[in-house]
Amino acid sequence: MATSLTTARPAPTAKQPRNPISRKQVERVISRSVAVIGLVFGAQTLPWLLGQTGEAQPWWLLTFVPALFGLLIVVVVASFANRAVRAMHGTFAVVYFMALVSWPFTVLPDVEVFSGIHWLNYLITVATAMAAIAFSRVIAMIFLFAAPLVYLVVRSLPVGGDAPWQLAVLEAFYALILGSAIMIIVTMLRQAATNVDDAQATALRRYGNAVRQHATEVERVQVDSIVHDSVLTTFISAARAYSPDAQRLAAVMAGNAIGHLREAAATSPDDISTIQATDLAQRVVTSAELLASNFTCAVRSVGARSLPAAAAEAVHSAAVQAMMNSLQHAGGFDVLRSVEVRGLEGNGIEVLVTDTGGGFDLDHVPQERLGVRVSIVERVANAGGRTAIASVPGAGTQICIQWPHNNLSDEISTLIDPAATDAELVDGDDVDAATVADKTEGEQ
Repeated sequence: MATSLTTARPAPTAKQPRNPISRKQVERVISRSVAVIGLVFGAQTLPWLLGQTGEAQPWWLLTFVPALFGLLIVVVVASFANRAVRAMHGTFAVVYFMALVSWPFTVLPDVEVFSGIHWLNYLITVATAMAAIAFSRVIAMIFLFAAPLVYLVVRSLPVGGDAPWQLAVLEAFYALILGSAIMIIVTMLRQAATNVDDAQATALRRYGNAVRQHATEVERVQVDSIVHDSVLTTFISAARAYSPDAQRLAAVMAGNAIGHLREAAATSPDDISTIQATDLAQRVVTSAELLASNFTCAVRSVGARSLPAAAAEAVHSAAVQAMMNSLQHAGGFDVLRSVEVRGLEGNGIEVLVTDTGGGFDLDHVPQERLGVRVSIVERVANAGGRTAIASVPGAGTQICIQWPHNNLSDEISTLIDPAATDAELVDGDDVDAATVADKTEGEQ
């Protein structure tokens, strides 16, 4: 004589993916950093600018100096406000390049030009960084090489200080190195952020597919359960209804079948409503009283807890199926039957369906029978709960339905004592998935 205890765990709940660093966030950080650094470089340039104001035409100074330093402030405001960021960065780069090209044509005649570094050179890296933010990669690369090249040519002319070509090349090359470093950093950060966005989009697509597949599987189990519970079982019971009691049971089952079909048609898979545990307990008790008069019903410590409507429907349907299995397979009305609904810690609920009938051995139930596997175990598991079945041929059966998934109560074996029957309980948590599936293929 053997006792079998099987459990089914619910499918793991998928978590919504976290929102990683995106391309927009990277663009925002880069633009703000360049804007602040540009403002700092502009402030450092002021002493050199004030020392060279006597070299250029007043109209040129009045045009480009307010434009450049004013744009530095506008760029900072736009970057932190996240408005017209690329437009403002691009405007500064264009205005700077125009100032750089027009600089040698506005030097006053017969004026002693400062032989050191021109004040525009201190802003060339800032302009290159802003061009990298505002323009495409090709245009930004053209700007990267064009600006130092113009500075090299002008710097070696008399109007640019008549610097030795070695010094002019060194200054231009220094600007090119800094600009290239900034260009590489911006490009790499953008590429990395784009890869992250692509990976996130792929993960979300796969997550959506998994959710749809899981929903399809849940719907399949629900349809199988309704067909078995509401149609096949009712037909079989009606075909075997030779006595008045059997006819009454078949009529009750037909009414329940109509109710299940009506509820299935009206229930949405994503229904987020809740049901009070007291209402669920009353439904279970009412179903037990309608099915048979020899069911002993008890409700203990249910309290004011609540549970999702889908979970409540799964628990109720599984409990009704367990009770109908007992009536159909455990024996006549001389068998003692009981159903108990009680609350668990953590807002959980448990239903125990017990009888002292013939019992059964899950290992020898035909695999084509769907009652236990689909109507009880899978239905409760898909709703986030778990089920345990303890049965000994000739000694009785006890079915424990819990929601949510929790440690099974130690009272699962109160009816069937392994020590008294020289039986061995098999804990489903220690059995692999294939073994559990094999043990739950049949029906009582």
